[in-house]
Amino acid sequence: MATPPDGVPDGPSIMIVAGEASGDLHGATLAAALRAEAPHCRLFGMGGGRMASAGVELLADVTAAAVVGHTEAIGRLPVLYRAYRRLRAALGAAPRPAALVLIDFPEFNFRLARVAQRAGVPVVYFIPPQLWAWRRGRLRTMREWAALVIAVLPFELPLYRDAGIPAEYVGHPLLDRLPHAPSRAEARRRLGVADDATVVGLLPGSRVQEIETLLPHMVDAVARIRAVHPHARFVLGVAPSVGRGDVERHLRSESPVQVSTDGAPTVIRAADVLIVASGTVTLEAALLGTPMVVCYRMSRVSSLLSRLLIRVPWFSLVNVVLGRAVVTELFQDDATGERLAAEALDLLGAGGAAQREAFRELAGQLGEPGVGERAARHVLTTAGIKP
Repeated sequence: MATPPDGVPDGPSIMIVAGEASGDLHGATLAAALRAEAPHCRLFGMGGGRMASAGVELLADVTAAAVVGHTEAIGRLPVLYRAYRRLRAALGAAPRPAALVLIDFPEFNFRLARVAQRAGVPVVYFIPPQLWAWRRGRLRTMREWAALVIAVLPFELPLYRDAGIPAEYVGHPLLDRLPHAPSRAEARRRLGVADDATVVGLLPGSRVQEIETLLPHMVDAVARIRAVHPHARFVLGVAPSVGRGDVERHLRSESPVQVSTDGAPTVIRAADVLIVASGTVTLEAALLGTPMVVCYRMSRVSSLLSRLLIRVPWFSLVNVVLGRAVVTELFQDDATGERLAAEALDLLGAGGAAQREAFRELAGQLGEPGVGERAARHVLTTAGIKP
């Protein structure tokens, strides 16, 4: 596990807990801001490589074990339970952290919040779970232990405040990443792609489960697109939480797909169109202005449960935030190579312009840059730590 950076004094501490690649990304944004605001504060907890690089001492890393769906999670329970026990022990040990910051990952984090409540540690939820979509009954549970919810989507603030939960809105942390994204020309230079090439980006997800269920259909779509655009380039972005081998075993030796570990923003900027797994990266793609078709697959049981429980008509965050169907969503049996290719080809034609126009609305609805700093100040205030 990572160790605290050299030069961090022995001061108050904050535990930050994230369990997925997107949570690790947002946790790193928060951690960097906390270190800038309160360099005397020790940061530790659970996350991934990005949080470790931002100065968080990791007691556990389960980002590679993250899954979506009830039946899919069963095989990951031993890993999650070991991490939970380690964090639970740290919450009970002296000196206790000044605050526990939770990032999404509700099945795990709700249990840890109870431990913090019993230990007298205030709980801050940064990137709260999507209770506006399903399981609103959990608002009653959160009211019992949440000292503060830091909302990142504008419609979340009234939801929590109306439920009697202290809440502040800071905007979405992806806005802080936009200035660091490469230009289209720079992204293509990094990938060795000509300026005038047609480029299709593939982003099959940050979980091995997603790679297994989605990538074979994306590969089928590549063959179909290539039949129409024989000179097109195809670039697949590998998330930090999965290995290069996890994707390469789905690609034939003569595959036209180029595998990149340079990061999602590089693939997004370089691409004319994206075929992308549903998740936070869809918001990032929209903010960077690249048209996309969004897809997702899970087990039959998990799919049935999601259809019964989810209260919103879309699963893509882009559509949810904009309040209308801007990007095409292909779920379960609809997420076939044939359908993915057809939608991507349409976007390479006239269909992409409408998406780009709608994406221009998105940034204004997600707040202003400086999200990490605003969130850090709320955390420090709740923790009683002076900058």
